[in-house]
Amino acid sequence: MIASADAALPRTAPVTRPPVWTGLGFQVSVSMVLGIAVGLIWPDFATSMKVLGDIFLRLIKTAVAPLVFLTVAVGLVAAGDFKRVGKVGLLAIVYFEVVSSVALVLGLVFGNLIGIGKGMGGMTASAGASRGAAAAVKAADASHTTFDQFLLNVFPDSFVGAFARGEILQVLVIALIFGFGLMMLSPKRRAPIERGLETISTAFFEFIHVVMRLAPIGTFGAVAYAVGSNGTAVLISLAYLVLAFYALVLLFIAVVLGAVCAAFRISLVHLLRFIREEILIMLGTASSESVLPRLLEKLPAYGASKQAVGLVLPTGYAFNLDGTSLFMSMGVIFLANAYDVPLSWEGELGILAVMLLTSKGAATVSGGSFVVFAATVTASGTLPVDGLALIFGVYRFLSIAVSTCNVIGNTVATIVVAKLAGEFDETARARIGQAAADLP
Repeated sequence: MIASADAALPRTAPVTRPPVWTGLGFQVSVSMVLGIAVGLIWPDFATSMKVLGDIFLRLIKTAVAPLVFLTVAVGLVAAGDFKRVGKVGLLAIVYFEVVSSVALVLGLVFGNLIGIGKGMGGMTASAGASRGAAAAVKAADASHTTFDQFLLNVFPDSFVGAFARGEILQVLVIALIFGFGLMMLSPKRRAPIERGLETISTAFFEFIHVVMRLAPIGTFGAVAYAVGSNGTAVLISLAYLVLAFYALVLLFIAVVLGAVCAAFRISLVHLLRFIREEILIMLGTASSESVLPRLLEKLPAYGASKQAVGLVLPTGYAFNLDGTSLFMSMGVIFLANAYDVPLSWEGELGILAVMLLTSKGAATVSGGSFVVFAATVTASGTLPVDGLALIFGVYRFLSIAVSTCNVIGNTVATIVVAKLAGEFDETARARIGQAAADLP
């Protein structure tokens, strides 16, 4: 019963919350307000603050390639030996690919329909000036690249060269092949390598955490420059981006996940009530990782076997990030419209193919989705990297919805895959059904 399931969860002692002004979200919010004020009052001075945003972006980009490699390689190994896990693992991977692909397509369609990012008119000229003539020539050349040339450029000619040049697509190929190679090793030989990669990955995340301490400064510079150069149009568009993304997440949960649950006779409302405490935790932390231990212990009480939960849920944290997919695809359309970068349907399909890979390398900590989004923008070769600092200014608000959608999506995935694999106890759900329905 749900009462006993909650009782079984470990009780932690109350933790004294640090002062609100020490939080990154508060600092970024304050820097946004200051950037807006400076941009409106001293527009000429504000335009000189662009260098602060550029420095922050450069530091972020230094970790993108190695971080994508580590998260993808470690994520593949974390999925386990597919031959050993058999039916559950195969069903999970198929489900992850289908639903996350639907999320990516929905984000692109929704962004195009509402014209997200349009109306930020003067940003085109500034973007072109900041990228320079060389970048424009490179983009023009890329538009005439043949398919054979594109396919050849996806594969690296040097392991280290791909990282040195920042070729994210090539880094992804290396990570995929390296990860599959690790899976072919015996567990005894693979274990120390896997531990080493996880340790290095942790170090790079700490590197990102250090860089993120500079986020308020970078955000101030980017917002001040954007407002000083373009006026209030940029503020209206950023607010519209946040509201539209929340609407998109609600649409995805209600329509897509609702349809999946209905197809497998699962009450979505019932399930959301069952994990309501975890949802509240994410609304405060904006990190899906913060509730993983609780879900690993709680979902077996809902009916999924411990074996299914132990395999599907952690794997989903690397391969089934629905909220991240929605954010990435909608963010792409926002940048393209904001900077007047024309994207044909072929171009959008190409970026969609990139996102199918990069979205699988997103970290489960707060901010990880922004890192892989930066990798996608860089890999596209046509989208303006300048806009990343602008989006980061409101990313704290976006990340709350991203993390919540990720966890709800993985919870639904765990129950669905457990049912498909015959690893679900209907009587357990029936026993907790009435108790969950009676919760206040």
